[in-house]
Amino acid sequence: MPSRPSPMALQSSSPYPSIFKKKSTSTMPTAASYLSAVSEADARARAHGANGSTPGSTPALSLSSSVTSSSEDTVLDESGLEFNDGLSYPRTPPTSEQVFTTVHSEFGHCANEKYRYTSQHRAGTQYKSYPEQDPPYYILLTTYLSYLLVICLGHIRDFFGKRLRPSHYKHLVSQNGYAALNSDFDSFYTRRLKTRIDDCFSHPVTGVPGRTIVMLDRYSPDYNVTMVPTGTRTRGLNVSSYNYLGFAEAKGPCADAVESSVNRYGVSACGSRLEGGTLDLHQQAEALVARFVGQEDALISSMGFATNSTIIPALVSKGCLVISDELNHASIRFGVRLSGANVRMFKHNDMNALEELLREVVSQGQPKTHRPWKKILVIVEGLFSMEGTLANLPIIMDLKKKYKFYLFVDEAHSIGALGPHGRGVADYFGINPRHIDILMGTFTKSFGAAGGYISGNKVLVDRLRVHGHTGPYAEAMSPPVLTQVIASMASIMGISSGLEKDKLNALVLPAKSEEYPGLVPVSALPSWMPVAPTMADGSDGLMRLRRLAFNARYLNRGLRKLGFITYGCDDSPVIPLLLFNPGKMAVFSRMMRTRAVPIVVVVVAYPATPLVTSRVRFCLSAAHTKEDIDTVLIACDEIGDLLDLKQGQGERWPLKEIINRAVELVAMPETD
Repeated sequence: MPSRPSPMALQSSSPYPSIFKKKSTSTMPTAASYLSAVSEADARARAHGANGSTPGSTPALSLSSSVTSSSEDTVLDESGLEFNDGLSYPRTPPTSEQVFTTVHSEFGHCANEKYRYTSQHRAGTQYKSYPEQDPPYYILLTTYLSYLLVICLGHIRDFFGKRLRPSHYKHLVSQNGYAALNSDFDSFYTRRLKTRIDDCFSHPVTGVPGRTIVMLDRYSPDYNVTMVPTGTRTRGLNVSSYNYLGFAEAKGPCADAVESSVNRYGVSACGSRLEGGTLDLHQQAEALVARFVGQEDALISSMGFATNSTIIPALVSKGCLVISDELNHASIRFGVRLSGANVRMFKHNDMNALEELLREVVSQGQPKTHRPWKKILVIVEGLFSMEGTLANLPIIMDLKKKYKFYLFVDEAHSIGALGPHGRGVADYFGINPRHIDILMGTFTKSFGAAGGYISGNKVLVDRLRVHGHTGPYAEAMSPPVLTQVIASMASIMGISSGLEKDKLNALVLPAKSEEYPGLVPVSALPSWMPVAPTMADGSDGLMRLRRLAFNARYLNRGLRKLGFITYGCDDSPVIPLLLFNPGKMAVFSRMMRTRAVPIVVVVVAYPATPLVTSRVRFCLSAAHTKEDIDTVLIACDEIGDLLDLKQGQGERWPLKEIINRAVELVAMPETD
């Protein structure tokens, strides 16, 4: 396992030499020169576009911040500037007449309609996740041997360390009658395995986590026990954030609406309250959420984790049974534990195992007494964020009709990211959301906000307002966060002023849908909220949905054609790429961050995943351009060869062919 300090952090101010060499960067001397360069580049771009050769999208990132007047394809980079000086280009939202040849840090502009796709399950076909593949035996063997070696070395280090350096182990032994702060056995994994690659985790960042993200560079003089900031920053391509629709922006219609909210209400969650402890904004947000997901009513919470952990105890109690997918989120497990209900788990997304379990629990009833269960609640996630798989909702709905259980769907990752209307997994499969008893979701992913919601029929939601712990104990959502939720949802739905409704519906909705209202009445929005034209006609939201769908399918299928083992559905914006070996996790992350165009990824290890299925997760966004996905594929192709990661089965394409045939690759049927 690599134990040297993070090469990402080994900048010029670090006392350690780097094994990775990055291209040097030059900074612009003044803001005036930067703005002058931007003006010249934009003028050249307009003239270039007038000649009939408009570029389709934002070019790939470049670390070169010099401006070459002889090139019409100049790429301006913001990495050499102070990132908090407000000079990020463009200063104002773009218009359809503008042509861009510069790098955009928050949202990459793409005018090529070929790079669009509609996320939707084909009617009449059976849903199947891409079959999980096992690597060759030598990969599994070396992975187990790696863990065994690290464990043995860790115990040897502990044995000698406790005797030669007892001061380093004070927190693991009892002193002066006080128990140890940490368990020696329980903390072994953290001390001797995770710490060795800790520079890959919890990397500090600053600014907006949009298309790119700014990392605060650091290094470690003591093998990752402590991290020392270098004082420098690096901007990299961001494929690590749940910014699915690209609403994490410091400029644009949503940002303008939030700014108006701050001017009106301030930033406190407790100020300017109306009677009953609720702002008018809270009521408008709950009504809009219910309309967005296609339910009668909704209840919002200020924290996504707390939405599950505080609401589930109000749904079930002793004498009830919860049937949970084995890979459900920790918030679901915690909520079930608090409820006191019995819980049974079934194999992940195995509908045969679910039906067998349903037969057993319905026929046998409660343990010992065999009385019928008071309530049976099946809980699944719409999109499983560690696997990239979707709940097999069509089969679950058939089982629901047959066995008469209640269904709870956690759409934390699927809402806003799936379906032709962006309404989640039910929209993706074309299922009426009213047939699902409880729809839960969060605002932290697709909507660029915070908090979560529970939706269902009005009687149920009213009961949860009274009996759920969220209402009396949780902090209220602040007005700026509520405004971000309202503005982003309105951007997806479109806004109706009562005029030309049919025309707007035809623009916003790919197909007629009775379950999902296509437009939100302007009367349902705050009267003071500014509405941009692209928000009103729904074109902005539709563009984001279709760009995300293209990016997800392109990267997912591109990685498989390169020979990598990935999990999940082709339409999932979360793409896990299997690394297996613990040492490869560290090297993969470091090599991605230290490329000429740095790429920021998330590596996931035990206990979040099984011990031998360590992985890197690519989290895609509508803010990414096709060229950004090309950049990721090129990097994965090179690093995959170096680390022997291409162990997948099936037909392989050369990298150049994948890039050139991207549109064809995305449009291929799932059976191909």
